[in-house]
Order: sequence, then structure tokens, then C-alpha cells
Amino acid sequence: MSAEKNRYTDSELEEFKQLILVKLSEAREDYNLLIGSLSHADDHGTDDTGRTFNMMEDGSETLSREELAQLAARQEKFILNLQAALMRIENKTYGICRVNGKLIPKERLRLVPHATMSIDAKNAQR
Repeated sequence: MSAEKNRYTDSELEEFKQLILVKLSEAREDYNLLIGSLSHADDHGTDDTGRTFNMMEDGSETLSREELAQLAARQEKFILNLQAALMRIENKTYGICRVNGKLIPKERLRLVPHATMSIDAKNAQR
């Protein structure tokens, strides 16, 4: 009779840590690009165009900036979730479902490395 694993091994945790570090680096890069766009660091503006075009452009720009702000907020949340996952790896609690205490399958963690619930627990929540 085989005992059910209650946590991932240190080598498995290290594998997940490397995956998360790569995703975290990419996420920070994307976040910095979004923040750069919001701050108009690379802005060419419409200061030298006609008034009618300028008014249309201002409305479009406002919508675009709101969308960028939402994307930046989502990216920031993603970064925080990845950092929390790294903390769980250090605490050796990574990959344990916070609802039922069972191991989250590796396939799910590879797709969603910051997951804290198994698919069953997530579906039951709905």
C-alpha cells in the first residue's frame, strides 16, 4: 500500500522555482513596458495636429490609457501571486491545495504556477 504524497520533494520544488523565476522576470518586463506606456515616456503626442483630430485622439487616448492601467494592475497582481508562490516554495507548502490539503497536479502548476487550489476545489467554489 503506497502512502499518498503530502508535499513535493525539494528537487520538484526547485523545478517549480526555476519556472516561476522565469515567469516573474517576463511579468516584470511586461509590467515595466505598460508603466512606460502609461507615463508617455515614448509619446509622440498630437500637439501639432488639427483641433478636430486632436479631440478625437484625446477620447481614444483616454480609453487606451484606462485599458493600459487595467492591464498594469492585472500584471502587478500576477507578479504578487508569483512572489507568494516563491514564498510557499521556501516554506515547502507549494502545490498543496488550500481547500482540501491535497497536492495540486504538476500539470496544473506548470500551466498556472501560482495556483493555490486544485481544479476540483476551484470548480466547487463556483
